[in-house]
Amino acid sequence: MGCVCSKQLGGTRHEDISLLASQTFFSEAEVEILHEMFKKLTSCLSNDNLLTKEKFQYILIKDTKRRSLSAERIFGLFDMRNDGTIDFGEFVHSLNIFHPNSSHRDKAIFAFRLYDTRQTGFIEPEEVKEMIIDVLEESELMLSESIIDSIVAKVANVTLRFVCADLTFLVILLDLYYGTRKTFEEADWKKDGKIDLEEWETFVAAYPLTLKNMTIPFLKDIPRNFSTFFR
Repeated sequence: MGCVCSKQLGGTRHEDISLLASQTFFSEAEVEILHEMFKKLTSCLSNDNLLTKEKFQYILIKDTKRRSLSAERIFGLFDMRNDGTIDFGEFVHSLNIFHPNSSHRDKAIFAFRLYDTRQTGFIEPEEVKEMIIDVLEESELMLSESIIDSIVAKVANVTLRFVCADLTFLVILLDLYYGTRKTFEEADWKKDGKIDLEEWETFVAAYPLTLKNMTIPFLKDIPRNFSTFFR
């Protein structure tokens, strides 16, 4: 399918809505509701119908000054045209990955790209550590270097959770699974100290709950779930 990712979707004509609905799991009514949500989000700092990195980070963590690795990675994945802004088409197509009907493989690839913070084509322990430190700083939870290293050594997965709360839209939480769960080392079955896409897909196929938080249940029935959103 093609992708409506034009920076000219600010007005969003009916044909744009119809095309986006045909390319995703959203109905036309749901795309229209997402458009209203998008307009509210983009108006938080200015009214240009685009999400810049600054706006995106403000929405996520209410701070535009401090660097957020998590916000940067998610923004980079939503910015499908790599031009520094997210338009409505990109917004809808990115959210579509989190739809309950989206394929397991699409979710796995998105998660892999998220954790591959250095965009090398691999997930490495140092990248996992960077993301853990980032989310700990955002939560103002301080742990010693040795404890963080211990978590990294036993991490099975770092899964992304999006939740909608008030009008802040997306809040990032990282669930760290460790202890008796499967480890980074087990996912790295090629034993080269890093996880490539093939290893990642094998791992998430064996342990599908790894991608549990790559699905946002309320996206399956937006009109009902957001019936009071715009009142």
